[in-house]
Amino acid sequence: MKGFVAKEAPDPDSNVLAEYLIESSLSTIEAAARIAAEESIGTWTEVTTTTERIKKRLGAKVFKVEDNRAFIAFPVELFDFDTGGLPNVLSIVAGNLFGLSALKAVRLLDVTFPPSVLERFKGPRFGIKGVRKIVGTLKNPRPHVGTIVKPKVGLNPKQMAKVAYEAAVGGVDLVKDDETLANQSFCPIFDRLSTVMDALDRAKEETGRVVFYALNVTSEFDSILKIAEEAVERGANMIMIDVLTTGLSALKALARDPSIKVPLHVHRAMHGAFTRVKKHGIHMKVIAKLVRMAGGDQLHTGIAAGKMEHEISDVLRVNDALKAKMGELKSVMPVASGGIHPGLVPANIKKLGIDLVINAGGGIHGHPRGTRAGAAAMRQAVDAVMKDLSLKEYAKTHEELRLALEKWGYEEPR
Repeated sequence: MKGFVAKEAPDPDSNVLAEYLIESSLSTIEAAARIAAEESIGTWTEVTTTTERIKKRLGAKVFKVEDNRAFIAFPVELFDFDTGGLPNVLSIVAGNLFGLSALKAVRLLDVTFPPSVLERFKGPRFGIKGVRKIVGTLKNPRPHVGTIVKPKVGLNPKQMAKVAYEAAVGGVDLVKDDETLANQSFCPIFDRLSTVMDALDRAKEETGRVVFYALNVTSEFDSILKIAEEAVERGANMIMIDVLTTGLSALKALARDPSIKVPLHVHRAMHGAFTRVKKHGIHMKVIAKLVRMAGGDQLHTGIAAGKMEHEISDVLRVNDALKAKMGELKSVMPVASGGIHPGLVPANIKKLGIDLVINAGGGIHGHPRGTRAGAAAMRQAVDAVMKDLSLKEYAKTHEELRLALEKWGYEEPR
C-alpha cells in the first residue's frame, strides 16, 4: 500500500479526518493503509490507470497511529458534497472497509469535517435554544420531560389522545410516538394527529404550557415529505423520523423543506446493529454528527441510568458531539430514553446535564395512579434536582413522587 501513508501532517482545512479502531494480523499502519486505499482510489493490486498524480491528489493518507487506532485523512476533493451529500460521505469513510479480509474487526470512531465542508450543511433549524423557546424554558433552563405513548402500538387515536392529555396535564414537555407506530389501520396517522393535537390544545388551555407531539412520519422516501407537509398543515408541532431506517437524506429533506417549520425529533432505531459491538462497526458519535449536519433538532443518544445497555463515557462523547462547536451549526438536544423512572432522574441529570430530554414510557404510565400522576412524578423529580434537593426529601411533600419511589426505588447519583 505504498503511497497511502502521509509523509507529513495533513492540512485539516482540506481533508476529512477519520479515526478507526483496528484489529488485524497486519501492523496497524499497514492495515490502515489498506483502508485508505480501499476507500479512496486504490485496488487490491496496482493497475495501469492508477497514476502517482491521481494518488497524490485523491488518495487517502494514514497520518497517525496510536496502538490499534489509526487516523486517516481523506481529501475534500474526493467527496461529492453537493449531490452525493451524506450518503457519499458514509460510502467513503464507512464503506467497503468493514469487509476487508485483512481486518478481523474495524470500528469507525470519529469523523471531523473542515469548515469548508460544514458550511455546505444548514444543520438544525431550531436546535436546543429554539426548542427551549417554544416550550418556555429558555430563560430558566431545565431538562425537558418526554413520554412515549405505551403500549407502543395497538391504541386507537382516541386512546392515544387520552394518554397524551393525561401526560400533558401531568407536566411533560413532549409526547411522542414509538418507533414502530406509523400509519397502521388501527391508528391512522392523520386521525391520530388530529385527536392528539386537540387533546394537547385542551391541556394548553388548562396549564398554559406548550407540549410537543412528535408524530412519526417514517415511511418510504417518495412519501415522507408529502406526509410531513400535510401533518404540519393539519397542526403538527413536531415531526419524528427513524433516521437509520429512512436514511440521512430523508432527514435532510425534511429539515430543508420550507413548509415543515417545526422541530425534528430523531429516533435511532436499529443503531445497535453497528454501534453495540465495541471492536467493530460505527460509533454513535459519528451518527450524531451526521444527524446534526442533516438537520435534526433532537436525537436519542443513550442514558446514564436505565434499562438499555450503556457506557457513560460513550454517551457523553455522543452528547458532546451534539453540543460542541461544529462550524456554525446549531446544537442538538440529546434524548435519554430506555427504562427511566423518577428514581433515576438525578443520576441522568448529574451525568448528562440539563440540556437533555428525559424520556420515559413505563416510568410514567406504570405509576400506581396512572399517567397523569406518573408525569407529575417525573416533573417533581426534575424540579427536586433543579432545587438541589434529594428526591426522598422532596417526596415528603409530593405524593406522586413518593409513590413512584416506593414502586421503583431510587438510585443515588455517583
